[in-house]
Amino acid sequence: MWFWWFMFAVNLLIPAMMIGFGWWMWKHTPAEINSICGYRTKRSMQNTDTWQFAHHYCGRLWWKIGWLTTVPTILVQLPFVRSTINTIAILALFLVTIQMVLLVLTLIPTENALKKNFDPNGNRK
Repeated sequence: MWFWWFMFAVNLLIPAMMIGFGWWMWKHTPAEINSICGYRTKRSMQNTDTWQFAHHYCGRLWWKIGWLTTVPTILVQLPFVRSTINTIAILALFLVTIQMVLLVLTLIPTENALKKNFDPNGNRK
């Protein structure tokens, strides 16, 4: 049962990080465009306006998705409390894969929003 509790905590790390970092990106965009931390794509790093827009948009999206994935993550794990270690490990792999796919897929709507709101030179439309 200790392994179930351990994997339960591990499986909640990605939603918790999406909530925390999403809130941080949404409310506290890094002041300077940099290549170390933040939402870093060619389009988002064109100027300060695109930089702030991308952080606000992606941060809010991560925050929402983090909360939306927390509940299913908990509910999917509950029936497996007394399962074998292998079953719990496979379930954890499945959950983390889905969470990571959702995390990466947030690039698509963020880049589409940037494309919709800014021209190729980074000027607002």
